[in-house]
Formats: sequence, C-alpha cells, structure tokens
Amino acid sequence: MSVAVRVIPCLDVDAGRVVKGVNFVDLVDAGDPVEMARVYDAAGADELTFLDITASSGSRETTYEVVSSTAEEVFIPLTVGGGVRTVEDVDRLLRAGADKVGINTAAIDRPEVLAEIAHRFGNQVLVLSVDARRSAETSSGFEVTTHGGRRSAGLDAVQWVRRADELGVGEVLLNSMDADGTRDGYDLEMIRAVRDVTQVPLIASGGAGRLEHFAPAVDAGADAVLAASVFHFGELRIEQVKETLRAAGHDVR
Repeated sequence: MSVAVRVIPCLDVDAGRVVKGVNFVDLVDAGDPVEMARVYDAAGADELTFLDITASSGSRETTYEVVSSTAEEVFIPLTVGGGVRTVEDVDRLLRAGADKVGINTAAIDRPEVLAEIAHRFGNQVLVLSVDARRSAETSSGFEVTTHGGRRSAGLDAVQWVRRADELGVGEVLLNSMDADGTRDGYDLEMIRAVRDVTQVPLIASGGAGRLEHFAPAVDAGADAVLAASVFHFGELRIEQVKETLRAAGHDVR
C-alpha cells in the first residue's frame, strides 16, 4: 500500500514574522506565523514546517514562543528547524510543541549529534535539512551548502544523506538552493539521486511555482512536497495541489 503524499507549507520565520525571498535574499514580510499556521491547518495542509532563518543571530526565544502559540492553535504535525545544535535544543522545541525537529549546519559540523538525537527521542522526530546545489566538484554533481546556500560545506550531498541515514535520521528535507524561490520547478535529478541512497521519507523543497510542478517531484521519489511563497501569497491553494496529485495517480490525504 502506498503512503499518502503530504503537502507541506513552509514558513520561513525571521524575528517572529514569516518572510520569503529568492535564494534566501531580498526578504519580504508575508505575515504572522501563528495566524498563517491556522489558515493552513484549515486549508488542509498535512504538516507545517517552520524554519527560523536567523536563529543563529538571537531570535531563538521568539521561536519558542511562536512554536508554543502555534502548537496551541493547530493540530497537524509541526516541524521546526533553524539554529538546532544539541540534544537540549531538540528537547526544548519538543516541549514547546514541535512534533519534529530539523537540523542542518550542526550535523555537518558534528554528525554524531544525529545519532544522539535519534537515540534519545527516536528517529521519527529527526529531520535532516539538506540545502544542496549543483556542483562539478562532487561525484554526485550536488554539494551541501550552509549559510542560506552561500557557502559550500565541502560535502557531496548524496553521500551526506547516505551517512545521515546510517546515523539514524527519520526524514530528509531536500532543498534545492538553485531552484529556491525561482518557481521553475523542483530539481528532479537531485530528488532521484537522493532517493537512490535512502529509504527514509523524502521532502522535496525549492522551486514550486505551478500546479504541474508537484507530481513530477513525487514521480522522482519525493514522499512530500513543500512550498512557501506560492501558498503564502495565495497563488496556489493546498487543495488544488492535492487535486493535481490525485489526477496524476498519487494518493493524498
């Protein structure tokens, strides 16, 4: 039996507000996160992802408050990422109401933290967030980046996912930095390359712009499709995406 494809809006949160830009720059205010979460819950979103894009620069406490307020309002799973470095950070976010926690840079710096988190809380709470871009320097053709895609981590993205899988991650959020905010479609080649090396659920992110972009990402191996600006600014509705996926032969909730 196939598992239903999840449709996930992503809220990039900066100092307590939802923002959206292209390739993580020129950020535009898109609204109040708690209010938007409520709207998405009502609109049929299967999950929500919050990414605190400036967590490292001191808006951490704001994020706990936003997570807590959101968890009181909505009843779909909430994944929170941004600035997560330790088992203690994960513990605090789970206590605040997050269902899953995304980790990115800290895992690159110290991969063992993945095993520590999975051991303590179970791998179902652990999402590896991978910001990847095309690179001729790696054998797979994709490299891991940090700092919003501005800096190379010196890692082959496909090999990194394989290693993280061995360390116990429960899910991979694969974000194409080349496609992010462009609305030209998901990076299907990248999705296929990562799907080949892991069986854990794979969330495709980066590049959604039109209804016809979603089904190909699932065909390429994604278990969930994530988008931000097309939902925030009302260009596409969750139900439209689900109808399109259904029409393409995919199970949705």
